[in-house]
Amino acid sequence: MSDEASGRDEPRWHFGRWIGVAAAAAFIALLAYGLVKQAPNTTIDDALAQQQPVAAPGFELEVLDEGDLAVTTALGRRVSAATTDGRLSLAELRGTPVVLNFWASWCVPCRIEAPVLEQGWRAAREQGVLFLGLNLQDVREDAREFIERFKSTFPHVREPDKRTLQSYGGTGLPETYFIRADGRVVGHVIGAISSAQLAQGVAAAKSGRPIATGIGGARQEAP
Repeated sequence: MSDEASGRDEPRWHFGRWIGVAAAAAFIALLAYGLVKQAPNTTIDDALAQQQPVAAPGFELEVLDEGDLAVTTALGRRVSAATTDGRLSLAELRGTPVVLNFWASWCVPCRIEAPVLEQGWRAAREQGVLFLGLNLQDVREDAREFIERFKSTFPHVREPDKRTLQSYGGTGLPETYFIRADGRVVGHVIGAISSAQLAQGVAAAKSGRPIATGIGGARQEAP
């Protein structure tokens, strides 16, 4: 092959090589992005492992069901006043310990823990602790049927997607977070919660002292 022919092929070869390198780099970047996007946010659990409270991610959502708050003490009157516009934000609950439970009507383990939560709420509300259900990725009518079926009397808000769950680091249902009066998370249970775990979490929310993340019973991945 003449030097002239070789010289003509060389730029073409270099161009093809750089195209290959660029494609490989793009694939690696895409893969890395996918891994980062899928990786759960462990901020809350990492902080609790160090016995450190961490600020609860805020939200403002549609009220799905107000429950029987209107007939319960000053706590009920306060929350009822906050929901007059049909929405409720976590910021409006500042000053009140909160048990935040993520659930959906299609979540089988959520049905297992529903009676446990209701029993715990009936005891805790007299101590000034609010239970709040956060229904997600659900049909509104199905969610309300679930509330009626399990005779849930604490308030519930609704979110059509799972952004709030993701902001808390949750990846499945049910998940329960215990938030003290200043709006910081002091406890977390992954999966269907037991009566003992619920009582321990309520005590942490009241006292403000963090407890390690607990593993509950059955759990279902959020789609």
